[in-house]
Amino acid sequence: MKTITRTPLAGWLAVGAVATATFSVVTSEMLPVGLLTAMAATFGVSTGTAGLAMTLPGVVAAAAAPLLAVAAGRRDRRPVLVALVALLAAADLVSAVAPGLGLFLASRVLVGVAIGGVWAIAAGLAVRLVPERSAGTATSMIFSGIAVASVLGVPAGTLVGGLAGWRAAFGVMAALAAVVAIALAVLLPPLPVDEPVRLREVPGLLRERRVRAGLVVTFLLVTGHFAAYTYVRPALEQVAGVGAGLVGALLLAYGVAGVAGNFVAGAGAARSLDRTVLAISGALAVSMALLPLSGPVAMVAWGLAYGGVSVTLQSWLLRAVPRAPEAGSALFVATFNIAISLGALVGGRVADGAGVAGVLWTGGLLAVLGGIAVARAR
Repeated sequence: MKTITRTPLAGWLAVGAVATATFSVVTSEMLPVGLLTAMAATFGVSTGTAGLAMTLPGVVAAAAAPLLAVAAGRRDRRPVLVALVALLAAADLVSAVAPGLGLFLASRVLVGVAIGGVWAIAAGLAVRLVPERSAGTATSMIFSGIAVASVLGVPAGTLVGGLAGWRAAFGVMAALAAVVAIALAVLLPPLPVDEPVRLREVPGLLRERRVRAGLVVTFLLVTGHFAAYTYVRPALEQVAGVGAGLVGALLLAYGVAGVAGNFVAGAGAARSLDRTVLAISGALAVSMALLPLSGPVAMVAWGLAYGGVSVTLQSWLLRAVPRAPEAGSALFVATFNIAISLGALVGGRVADGAGVAGVLWTGGLLAVLGGIAVARAR
């Protein structure tokens, strides 16, 4: 791939646009977390069934990431990225007006396509937009979109949903995604590709031991997180005894901690990647176990730990296969989103069968297994 050389300011503005794109896709994906109860009531289904709004995008994104990376071929990545964010805007608009569960879930399929494509391209863009010495900071900035989505996206969506209904929250996201698509078109430089990703290249990376280990850790930590986090609102209200009025504030505290965790983990990964991921695994397990005892403390600790998951595990994959960043990113995104969908599905089944307290123990157990996988990989 060719590295684009421009002024430092132009490079950082482009990084900011990509970070805003990651914020948009993650917010769109996670928006049902704060709106699940209202959505279930509107469509007349159980909370677990409404959780399919989280499961479907993850499944589709897992398939879309490698397939879109291959389908893009030698196409300039700038118009591809713009088109994917425009698709996200259209999907969110359909979500906002869908009269029934069927059309709503169909729109979430389109969200999944956008998620998979955006992440497969965006995850490795930092090194092409800024000088190599700044690539680590730029990568953390791009991945900060995940944490900022928790700080602003999910709480703001929850607030808008409470004031104007859950449909309004999706409408706002549609408008934001449209603006982001325009910003990408204006701020990104041309992003030509010398060597396209080939379909056989993606599964071929699984021969690398460090790649396999990184994907196993990603699968366990992300599945555990979303098994619990998808149902964090009922868990806070029913298990931790938190009043409904405080849930938004705790989600905000979680997100602020997540932003800090993203940059702290990024710096820690530069010094000792394995130890940083091991610490994150332990902190996730402990925070989920503590939530019934102290909701506010546990949410801050949870946010701090999970904020570092994406940047550290993406770094793990990129270091394992530096010669194939897009193929490695596609594998990472596929695994990550399979874990999101499975976590939401498992959490829904546990919540419907054993109650919401069970999702916290399920998430904590998977985080412990993730820590064991890191220790074995070392």
